[in-house]
Amino acid sequence: MADIYASFEELADNETAGLTYSILARQNKEAFAVVAPHGGGIEEGTSEIADAISGSDFSFYTFEGLKLRGNTDLHITSTRFDEPMCITLIERCDAVVTIHGQESEVDGDGVFIGGLDHTLGASLGTALKNAGFAVHAHPKPNLQGLEPANVCNRGSSGKGVQIEISRSVRLAMFSSLSPTGRTQPTAMFHAFVGALRKVLLQTVSRVSHA
Repeated sequence: MADIYASFEELADNETAGLTYSILARQNKEAFAVVAPHGGGIEEGTSEIADAISGSDFSFYTFEGLKLRGNTDLHITSTRFDEPMCITLIERCDAVVTIHGQESEVDGDGVFIGGLDHTLGASLGTALKNAGFAVHAHPKPNLQGLEPANVCNRGSSGKGVQIEISRSVRLAMFSSLSPTGRTQPTAMFHAFVGALRKVLLQTVSRVSHA
């Protein structure tokens, strides 16, 4: 489905901050930013997952849909996601890890790893497999996060990781995907977050001691 808005400026001209959408951001260590560009009710659960992965260690950003229904109207494709606060934050970081929700059952269930940082992506994928998750490369080339303009590749290194999580996996991470249900994470949520945090923290540690 084509986006309704071609840019954040166009979205902001037609939507109301604090009513139909919100933006949350934290600038922490410069190594990584964890970003959910389609958070809140757009791709449910991605804001909470990104927030937990970043914790107090990494920078965090999410653009959240707040509508009671129709939040997909707020979706801006990752290659055109240009909200200024996000771009400022990620350009200060070495690499970006984006968290997305995959809605199409046709594309399969599990976790799909993409982006131009193939080394980090492989490490994150291995950690998730070891934690019991089914990990794949996305079958559709346009959803593999390989474009330089993709928000996951706009850190200072020019390469990052895109993680797409199927709806069935996100459903298992929370008591439900409603706003209230997303405040009640499950053991699967903690396993997912813990696996990714461990890799990111180890990566920072290796670089700092190199």
